[in-house]
Amino acid sequence: MKVEFAPINIPLKRRIQTVAVLQWIFSFLLLAEFCCGFFVILILGNFWFLAVLYLLWLYLDWRTPCAGGRRSHWVRSWTVWKYFREYFPIHLIKTSELNPNHNYLLGFHPHGVLVAGAFGNFCTDPPFKNLFPGLTPYLHIMPIWFGCPFFREYIMSAGMVSASKESVSHVLSNKGGGHASVIVIGGAEESLNAHPGSLTLNILKRKGFIKMALKHGAHLVPVFSFGENELFKQVANPKGSWLRNVQEKLQKIMGFALPLFHARGVFQYSFGLIPYRQPIHTVVGSPIPVKQNLNPTTEEIDQLHALYLQKLKKLFEEHKSNYGIPAHKSLIFE
Repeated sequence: MKVEFAPINIPLKRRIQTVAVLQWIFSFLLLAEFCCGFFVILILGNFWFLAVLYLLWLYLDWRTPCAGGRRSHWVRSWTVWKYFREYFPIHLIKTSELNPNHNYLLGFHPHGVLVAGAFGNFCTDPPFKNLFPGLTPYLHIMPIWFGCPFFREYIMSAGMVSASKESVSHVLSNKGGGHASVIVIGGAEESLNAHPGSLTLNILKRKGFIKMALKHGAHLVPVFSFGENELFKQVANPKGSWLRNVQEKLQKIMGFALPLFHARGVFQYSFGLIPYRQPIHTVVGSPIPVKQNLNPTTEEIDQLHALYLQKLKKLFEEHKSNYGIPAHKSLIFE
């Protein structure tokens, strides 16, 4: 394989952007393991009492990820996130007003490999709050991450909360409105489809978010992130292949998927885990009004789900030509 090295005379700003993304990759892939390892060292070392104190804190604070988390404006405003967003770059596109007197459930599509668009737009300031003043976004992620010592504090400070029903219900129960639950509808399973050019969404059987929106009267908002699947390449894993079968079995056991992805490195463009510099345009659609229904029937859930799919497809079709999607290509719902 011929290795393509980066030019020596790259502007300093672009180097800083690469470092910003590198630390994000480290945080996403290795920081949780590093924090768990550090915690074990504390237990086994001379500072075991610090680990005991943290365990006490963990016990007292265990429900916080399901009760709105503990965001930090300071962390969300770190300069490193500015360079992170500029690397791709990441853009948030507004198509309609979202009245802050309501609560919203934003369905984010597609998952991609590492959900870069969702993190850049909803876990860092100021993209979302500038476009939608009065609304506070909460990105829901797998509950397992909030069991990692120290790491849980970091991700909560960015505005992430648990994806449990209890957590979503807490966010959408704000009586004054102004809350926006952001849920990556396809989940970890969809990351296995995150190949460049892929438009397949795992959504036909995912109706829990619809039921939650009905129970709380939260308006539904489809969100499509163009470019999300272009950031990495994956080892070929078509459905039915031995690799895909292994990945799906591991996902059922561990709760999260393991896509075998690769992209570029720091000083060369041929291999590595740093995403490609591909623009991400996250388009926020128009809200679908939802009337509160504490006990929705299966038919009512199916009806709203079908409407959501219709609005999501319309959002994609209206904007795909702006972001390089051929006219003959459309979303595939599975």
